[in-house]
Amino acid sequence: MTVPLPSRPIEVAQLGSLEYVARQLVEGIVMGRHRSPYKGTSVEFVEHREYFPGDEIRHIDWRAYGKTGRYYIKEFEDETNLTAHLLVDASGSMKYAGDSLSKFEYARIVSATLAWMFIGQRDAIGLTVFDSAVTEQLPPSSSRNTFSHLIHVLEQTVPGNDTSLADVVEAILPAIRRRSLLILISDCLDSVDRLESALQRCRHAKHEVVVFRITAPEEIDFPFSGPTQFRSLEPTASNVLVDPARLRKEYLRQYAEFTERLETICGNLFIDYVPLVTSDPIQDALGSWLDRRMSLARR
Repeated sequence: MTVPLPSRPIEVAQLGSLEYVARQLVEGIVMGRHRSPYKGTSVEFVEHREYFPGDEIRHIDWRAYGKTGRYYIKEFEDETNLTAHLLVDASGSMKYAGDSLSKFEYARIVSATLAWMFIGQRDAIGLTVFDSAVTEQLPPSSSRNTFSHLIHVLEQTVPGNDTSLADVVEAILPAIRRRSLLILISDCLDSVDRLESALQRCRHAKHEVVVFRITAPEEIDFPFSGPTQFRSLEPTASNVLVDPARLRKEYLRQYAEFTERLETICGNLFIDYVPLVTSDPIQDALGSWLDRRMSLARR
């Protein structure tokens, strides 16, 4: 039986164990949608190539045309079971909570919910947890036991060291031999140039990539006033006392530039970029994303 889901993420997290919360979210969000957001699209999709006269118009990717002004064809292969990898950031910056769930707690619920969704579709799901290096790794499997193992790893993980997001992504790629769906769940706080290079390698290897970028409301609005001590969540850095009023304008400028650059990179690489804010209802955020996926699948 599906229980009514609270709107506040903190209240959702208090419903019970991570496994129970994930099952309730899948029951209330995913199972109410009668079509997988991947079957018939990402499962069969191989890559884009430029349109040539004589190609079937129905295979034109109109989303790509809207972004680039150029015609691209989607190429397909015979349908196989989907293999997905959850890449979950457990670096120190993911500890930040503010007035809502911490970024890692939010990411943990999103990860568990996606895992239960894919297993329900009999797709294989794997998990990689990392900070400055890989800390936990589960190979992809469609077994229900995999979900229990995945939940255990997520529940036992405590965000720790600073991250080297781009290095970690590049390090795990050689081990992913089969074309897969890579789901990166992170605050993406790394050098944009290095992250772009890592994402390019993912696409060059013909993986489909989804980036769930987790942010806290305070990171977006910077609502602080008066002298404030900012405590680093990375173990190698120290605390800093600053005047937020003097920093706010420059911070917001740099934050907007970072966000715009990341969105542009994902768009150019045909990567699905999904911004998530820790104060937003999880069911609404995932529901909107799934609706968009199904809408694209019907084209």
